Amino acid sequence: MTDAESLRGTTPGSPPPPAGAASPELRASDADRERVTDRLRDALAEGRLDMEEFEERLEATYKARTYGELEPITRDLPGPAVMAPVSMVKRSEDGGGWADRIVGGEGSSSWAVAVLGGFQRKGRWTVPRRFNSFAVWGGGEIDLRDANFAAGEVVVNCVAVMGGVNVVVPPGVEVVVRGIGVMGGFDHREEGRPGDPGAPRVIVTGFALWGGVGVERKLSRAERLRLREERRQEKLERKQAAREGRKEPHAGGHEGPYGMLDPHEIHREALEQARDLVRRHHEDRRERHEERRERHRERREELRERRASRREGRYRQDDY
Repeated sequence: MTDAESLRGTTPGSPPPPAGAASPELRASDADRERVTDRLRDALAEGRLDMEEFEERLEATYKARTYGELEPITRDLPGPAVMAPVSMVKRSEDGGGWADRIVGGEGSSSWAVAVLGGFQRKGRWTVPRRFNSFAVWGGGEIDLRDANFAAGEVVVNCVAVMGGVNVVVPPGVEVVVRGIGVMGGFDHREEGRPGDPGAPRVIVTGFALWGGVGVERKLSRAERLRLREERRQEKLERKQAAREGRKEPHAGGHEGPYGMLDPHEIHREALEQARDLVRRHHEDRRERHEERRERHRERREELRERRASRREGRYRQDDY
């Protein structure tokens, strides 16, 4: 088996991963790829890899998408062979979780109607046990991202006749779609995902005639800003750690025990400089990639909002 083939997968007959190891099918995060990159840099500095092998494995690291693709890259290097996956469960900052958002009561709004116009329910409001919406030649949006819930299971009933209703739910909420479409349809893409422990269950039901009911899962604007700030702080901390980790040059030059140049010291410092150059190059590359990805994400969000605004504006026009 060639080196390129060994980087892509495990060899036949290899022993199974230890208990508690990350599943090979799980998607790897940027932090996981960064840990593999750090081990490759250490191996380069210690002489375990030459520069050609280092560049080949580094390229494979940044192309890897799952733990199964990352694990073979450092299999022959000292250190832990399998990394623990990063937790993807969203937790509330105040520690209360979903229990604080299931408040009981009757709900602050129980119905909405749009006829040649539009309606919107969003922000801080309480979703009742059953919310009814009706759109005729119009459109509406029911946004549950910042809402509280009157019960652990709520029903959002949507009737769209030559119009549309869009239901937005936060991550972690279980969604069940039971609507009927005639020359129209209900969006089932968010159905089937298990919810977080204690999270409410949202049942979307109703009827669509020459219209549609969409269901999408999105982070709130405040959560997006918080995650963006966390990523920015992490980048600043990595830069600061890299600057502090660089060693100051020796004032007396490279001298050995007998006042002559020490070749081992020269080799070690040359590798250290190469390591710093490679780290800075890939940090800059990763930052540019993250900035482009963030711009694309914001652009897609703006396009969705513009399409929703245009759709709502068309429904509000009086064509008679």
